[in-house]
Amino acid sequence: MHTKQSKTSNVAYDVVVTEGVILLTNLNTTLGFVRFKDSGAIEYIFVQPMYRRMGLAKELLLKVREQTGNAPTPEPPISPLGKKLFKV
Repeated sequence: MHTKQSKTSNVAYDVVVTEGVILLTNLNTTLGFVRFKDSGAIEYIFVQPMYRRMGLAKELLLKVREQTGNAPTPEPPISPLGKKLFKV
């Protein structure tokens, strides 16, 4: 596990990376997380509603790419918001 502090859209958060999971957290809550496979397949991605539309989901996908070296791809089923994020 390693932690890195980051800032996107005036929201400060820590990035916590463990095997197959990346969390974005602050002092109060988990802002979002992604669960992924080594292939870059996204099993689940979630961002708290009050933190949506700030680029956090895209930040999570970028972190997955950095960790796996592969382009993130969604696994079915894909939610309506997931379809927008992945442009499916």
